[in-house]
Amino acid sequence: METQKLSTKNLIFIGMMLFGMFFGAGNLIFPVFVGQQAGTQFWPALIGFLVSGVGLPLLGVAAIGVTKTDGVFTLAQKVGRLYAYCFTILLYMCIGPLFALPRLASISFEVGLSPFISSAHQSSSLLIYSVAFFLIAWLFARKPSQIMVYVGKVLTPAFLVLLAILLVMVIIKPMGHGQAAVGDYASVPLVAGFTAGYSTMDALAALAFGIIVVNALKGLGVTQPGQIAKDTIRAGSLAVALMAIIYGLLALLGRNALGTFSRAANGGPILANVAHAYFGSFGNVLLMVLVILACLKTAIGLITAFGDTFKELFPKVPYAVLIALASAVPLIFANVGLDRLLLFSTPILYFIYPLAITLILLGLLTPVLGESRWLFGTVTLFTVIPALLDGLNALPANLHTGVVAATLKLGEWLPGFSIGLGWTVPAVIGVIVGWLLAKTMTKSATVS
Repeated sequence: METQKLSTKNLIFIGMMLFGMFFGAGNLIFPVFVGQQAGTQFWPALIGFLVSGVGLPLLGVAAIGVTKTDGVFTLAQKVGRLYAYCFTILLYMCIGPLFALPRLASISFEVGLSPFISSAHQSSSLLIYSVAFFLIAWLFARKPSQIMVYVGKVLTPAFLVLLAILLVMVIIKPMGHGQAAVGDYASVPLVAGFTAGYSTMDALAALAFGIIVVNALKGLGVTQPGQIAKDTIRAGSLAVALMAIIYGLLALLGRNALGTFSRAANGGPILANVAHAYFGSFGNVLLMVLVILACLKTAIGLITAFGDTFKELFPKVPYAVLIALASAVPLIFANVGLDRLLLFSTPILYFIYPLAITLILLGLLTPVLGESRWLFGTVTLFTVIPALLDGLNALPANLHTGVVAATLKLGEWLPGFSIGLGWTVPAVIGVIVGWLLAKTMTKSATVS
């Protein structure tokens, strides 16, 4: 007999599965780095980070539920079919083979294994490790129906137990109380924290993981669209609540670490230093296991989501070929180095995030604003060019020359452009214009 409502036990498992897929490499190092940079501006920076790093993913999961779609492609089709293909492919390439998946291998190696390996063998060791890492992730992703068991019931609980050991020490034995904020964290900490949340890629992942959650619910006997929507939102709320607590403690770890250690280029070295300070050599081993578990479970989820979605987009390509592609391509990018990878992924995120945010919000507001293609299309049109300018502005400073420099002068007319929010005002205008167009066209169609 079909079960039309998810039991509490299975709700927890689905929530843990979703948390496990969300919480990977960036989720460990970016809140730590935010805490370090924010210092005395800790709370506004953390709030901004939580809005984009937790709030937006929850809204993304809710948008999948409210619109009763099964993933980003179906939601993006409200703009147009061609746009849905382009946006979905770009999103999955970002959170898959090009950026997120390589980052999982790079971070887990640099934070977990690198301290145990001599400098002369770092490059060859990274290559061997990344091959093993993606081979294991590929093996798990071959059976997507078992992902709830792998991630929700085994890997995530093990990860949380290990992380709790470290975070408890942050609370009972703080290293310090932070120093003065630096950069944008000193002048606009709320906004700086918000845009830092882009780097987690969780708002993108929320759209991408929708299909896995829906399929998992159906596998548990929940088949009614309305109940799937409710259970998707309930599981998402559980996942992001857990993320918010951990983000706060990791940011606190980063802030307090400056009482003992100097500033670092990213959150990885900070984590390594703090773990060693608390537990000595055991701390390094603890962190190694912790970060590998965190990255592996997310890699399994991303490879599975990539395979499921691209199978829908390109039905003639076998699922086995797609996950092999998603596992093999990141090997190349994983070996270019973490700092370089982060340097070139940031501009792409500044471009795609506004498009994801507007799509999520429009999906949530369909009961109020409707889902006219005029509305979705106009908002997207008004957002895409400012988002492109924000992306160009996030390029390394040495690339702000020639055509790029001339193009960026257009962005100076946009409010919030200097802090990466040049897309916001045009998007709001797009909502107004799109809503009016939708009303006008509806009336014209009714009269005719």
